[in-house]
Order: sequence, then structure tokens, then C-alpha cells
Amino acid sequence: MRYRSLGRTGIKVSPYALGAMMFGALGNPDHDDCVRIIHRALDAGINLVDTADMYAHGESEEIVGRALKGRRADVVLATKARNPVSDEPNHQGASRRWLVRALEDSLRRLDTDYVDIYQIHRPDPDTDIEETLAALTDLQRAGKIRTFGTSALPASDIVRAQWVAERRGLARPRTEQSVYSILNRGIEREVLPAAQEFGMGTLVWSPLGGGLLTGRYRKGQEAATHRSRYGFQHLTDDRRLDVVEQLIPLAEEAGLPLTRLAMGFVLAHPGVTSALLGPRTMEHLDDLLAGVDVTLTDDVLDRIDAIVPPGTDTGTLDMAYQPPALQRPELRRRPAGERAAA
Repeated sequence: MRYRSLGRTGIKVSPYALGAMMFGALGNPDHDDCVRIIHRALDAGINLVDTADMYAHGESEEIVGRALKGRRADVVLATKARNPVSDEPNHQGASRRWLVRALEDSLRRLDTDYVDIYQIHRPDPDTDIEETLAALTDLQRAGKIRTFGTSALPASDIVRAQWVAERRGLARPRTEQSVYSILNRGIEREVLPAAQEFGMGTLVWSPLGGGLLTGRYRKGQEAATHRSRYGFQHLTDDRRLDVVEQLIPLAEEAGLPLTRLAMGFVLAHPGVTSALLGPRTMEHLDDLLAGVDVTLTDDVLDRIDAIVPPGTDTGTLDMAYQPPALQRPELRRRPAGERAAA
């Protein structure tokens, strides 16, 4: 692995990072097998492991904690909080009240005294950004986190967080975790440039387009896969499947499996620090590790640009963050009596 700088934190991380969402009830319930997968990734040179408190209701963190015993000092460990972990209304969000409790719970499950990167899993419009930054600053000064970041933050909120941190003398977010793949290139327009401007490391998730860039989902064919059981709409989106049908022959001409074309694409962007792999099985991991030395030529990247223009998204992933104004019509529509110009 050629290790990259995580923004301006001074931390060096592998371009491939291990995402742990599939470890536990959601994906692989065999803890021993999950531990073997994590060890295989570490042995291959991956040094960044990313999980979250909500993954399999904390089971993922427990598996990661078990796997890292004896190896913790050599691993950049990242976890996340913000999304609901129970029906209790205050067991979620980015308030000081919840983040302090959520981190303590994560540290217990991970069996560690600190995490290297603590991330706000999704924006929280109900909490003042200063409240969140102040809590994270205190956790950092207490030594319970080494640095912190965000996930799915729009570019405008990235700028606002940096501004508030500077104005209030608080620590500032050092990382951003966004969805990025050939099918979802929207962050190229503003998010990646903003992250680069502020020296933030960028961890991108779903580089395989939520499974579509594995080649296992084809137009007009039903796929009997683990993901298909959950009814994800993006897996049957004709617009996305049309793009996949154009990418498959391009990958074949380049002499690559579609997965390696997809990984090579995201790692070619200068604003991307690491791409998160989300394997469920050892076979999945080994297939991705076999592509660590892939370098896409300018010609191949140009042809990808012709299929999916830079800065555009081909549909939306089911798990992608949707701002309130896109979820609630009343936030983007005036009352009927006030819409006319006269």
C-alpha cells in the first residue's frame, strides 16, 4: 500500500479502507469469520477500519474490537454516531448530551480507550453546529478521540463548520465521508473542492455504487444476491442499469473486472484519500485486494466521463443523505396563494 496523508492531520492511511457495516446481523453473523476478514485486510496493508454505533445495533463495533486486540496501536480506527440506535428520542443526533454518551458506548464495545476518527454520521439540522463542535472539541482535549469529521455534509455546511470553529476557537472537522462512485459523482462539483480547500481528508463510501458496479446486476435480469433481499430501489433503477451496461464493455476492453474499474476510478481523484471497502465475505475482500495496483489511463477516465459526466449523479442511493428540503415539499413550495407573480 502507498499510504496517503489524511488531510492535514499528519495521519497516514491506506488508500483502501475497511468498512465494517457488513459485519454482524446485517451481513455476516459469523463473528469468527468477520475477525478473519479484518485480519486479512490488516495483513494486506489496510490500516484504516471504519464502523458505526448503528451497524447491527453495535454488533459491528464489538466484532471490530475483538479483531483489533493486540493490533490496536497500528490501526487508524474510525466510528460514527448520530443516527438512531433505539426508540428513545434522545439516543440519536449530534447534541453534546448524546455524543458524549454515544462515544462512551462505542469505546466499551470497541474495547479501547480512544478512537482515531469520530464522525457525525449524518447532518443534524436540529442541533446548532457550535453545540456539536464544542462537544467534539472537549472529547478531543480529553484524549478520547484523536480527530473528528463529518459524513454526507453538503459543501455549504462544510464551509459553515469551518467558519464557526475558527470564530469560536474550536477544533475543526478534519475529515469528510461522502458517497462517491462512477454512478454518483455529485461531490466532484463542490464537496471535494471544499474538502481540499480546508485540508480535510476524504473517505468515500459505496465506491461500487451500492453493489451495481460488481457486474452482478444486469438490465432485464433478476439477481439473487444478499443485497437484493432488502429491496433497495437503486438496484432496479433503469437509469443506473443503463450506465452499468455501458461500463461493462469498457471494463472488458481495459482488461479489468468491473469492480477494479470502479475502485480505480475513485482512487484517481486527487481529493479522495481512501475508499471504503464493505466486504461481507473473504471472497469479496480478496477480489478487491487483487486490484490494488490498478491504474486507469487518461483514455479510460475520459471514456467514463463521456458515460457519466463529471459532477453528476445517476440516480440516488437508498442510503444517501437527503436534505430536509428534498424530503419535505412544504420547504420548497410557497403556499398556493403566494406562488403567483401578481
